[in-house]
Amino acid sequence: MGRSRYKIHQDHYPYFLTSSIVEGIPLFKDPIIVDHVLKGLNFLQTDREVELNAYVIMENHIHLIAKAEGLSKHLKNFKAFTAHQIIQYLDENRKFKTLHFLRRAKLKHKVESKYQVWQEGFHPMQLFDCKIMAQKLDYIHFNPVKRGYVDDPVHWRYSSARNYRGQEGLIPVTIFRG
Repeated sequence: MGRSRYKIHQDHYPYFLTSSIVEGIPLFKDPIIVDHVLKGLNFLQTDREVELNAYVIMENHIHLIAKAEGLSKHLKNFKAFTAHQIIQYLDENRKFKTLHFLRRAKLKHKVESKYQVWQEGFHPMQLFDCKIMAQKLDYIHFNPVKRGYVDDPVHWRYSSARNYRGQEGLIPVTIFRG
């Protein structure tokens, strides 16, 4: 897949974002890898002033709603950092088969690394009104339900659905109140 033609143009709006693992490899079935992603999302909020409104981490992709000045740069750095952490974890734990798939999936122009974890881009969709924001929040939180993994969105650990029901989530989010 080539570079995304989708761009973030107006930093003052939240964006619905999707990032996928190369070749659909289900890396996020491993809770330790998911923990690296959660730490990265938390870092974006605490140290980079990214407003994270919602997230879901599925087995091979993530959906987010976020906004920040310089959001594209922050997401690029997030993906680079988490990719490095994931590769290091896989190497230390001798997950050679997975590393082989990540090496084989690497695009030719990616010369700075032996592996590629994330597909290029993050497909931003600007959320310019409350109705669209509410639709995307539902889409994110009901993603595991639609996949048949849980019956209720709050039962999926790797999501902000709990935050929106007044429960403690794995990481904090900025609740959207339309």
